[in-house]
Amino acid sequence: MIARSTLLRRLAAFVCASAALASTHALAAYPEKPVRLVVPFAPGGGTDLIARTLGVGMSKELGQQVLIDNKPGAGTIIGTDSVAKSPADGYSIVIATFAHSVNPSMVPKLPFDTSKAFAPITLIAKGPNVLVVRADSPYKSVKDVIAAAKANPGKLTYASQGNGTSAHLAGEMFTNLAKVDMTHVPYRGAGPAITDLLGGQVDMIFGTAAAVAAFVESGKLRAIGVTSASPSAALKGLAPIGQDVPGYQVESWYGLYAPAGTPADVIAKLGAAAKKAAASPDFAKKIEQEGLSIVASEPADLDRYVKAEQVRWAKIVKENNIKAD
Repeated sequence: MIARSTLLRRLAAFVCASAALASTHALAAYPEKPVRLVVPFAPGGGTDLIARTLGVGMSKELGQQVLIDNKPGAGTIIGTDSVAKSPADGYSIVIATFAHSVNPSMVPKLPFDTSKAFAPITLIAKGPNVLVVRADSPYKSVKDVIAAAKANPGKLTYASQGNGTSAHLAGEMFTNLAKVDMTHVPYRGAGPAITDLLGGQVDMIFGTAAAVAAFVESGKLRAIGVTSASPSAALKGLAPIGQDVPGYQVESWYGLYAPAGTPADVIAKLGAAAKKAAASPDFAKKIEQEGLSIVASEPADLDRYVKAEQVRWAKIVKENNIKAD
C-alpha cells in the first residue's frame, strides 16, 4: 500500500504538472481569436496605411485576423486610452506615433500614465515629415512660405492630423524658429486634413511622408522641404527645412504597444509577427518609397527611443511655449 505522504506528494506533482501543461497549452494557443489593432486616427492617412499593410502580414504570421479599429480624436488620446483600459491579454494593441511622446508634455491631465500604462512591442519605422502645398500654390519654396507669412501674419494656415501630432509640432516649431505667425487647423486624421488641403481650405501641411507621398507622386501636391536634419535618400531633391530655419528638425515614428501587464510571451509573439510583416517585400516597398526606414526593434529599443523623445520634446514644448489648441 502506498503511504499517505507518498500519495500526497504524487498528487501534488500531478497537479503541478497538469497546471504547467495547461499553461503551456494556453500560451501555445495564443491567439485564439482576432487581434484588434487600434489606429488613433481617421481612415485614409499615413498611420492607417501603415497599420493596414502591417496588419495583413501579421495576420498571416499569427494565424488570426488583425482587425483595424480606427478611433480618432483628441490628438490620439481617445484611441490610445481605449487600449490602455483593455485587458492585458494581447488581443488589443495600438499603433503609436509621435503624439505618444509629446502628449505628456502638452496635455496636463491625460487619462492614462504614458510611462506605466503600456507594454512596448516594437518600433516599426521612422522618418521625416514633408512640407507640402497644393500643386497650384504660389509657394514653391520654404523661403516663399516664410516671406508670405511675414507679409500676412496669421493668414497662412497649416493643417495637421490632430493636436500634439508630428504635423502640429512641426508647424509650431517652424513658426517659432522662423519667427512667423501662421494658424494651425487640426483634423481627426491625415486623410481629412489632406482632403481640405487639396480642396483649398488650408494652405499647407507638414505631413508624414507616409500620408503625403502618393499625392506628391501623382502631382496633386508639391513637396518643398523635409523636416529631417539632412536630405532624405528616398525623397530626392528635397532640401531640409533647417537650411532656411536653423535648428529645425522633426522626426515621425510608428510603434506598437499593448496594455501594461500583457504576458512577455504574448509580447514576443506579437513582436515576431510584426517584424516578419515589416520584412515582407510588400511592406518594405510601401514604406521605403515614402521616406521611412524600417527599424523592427526589440521592445526595450522602442521604450528607450520614446523616453528619449519625451525628454527632448518636453524641453522644446516648454522653451517655445507650445500649447495644444
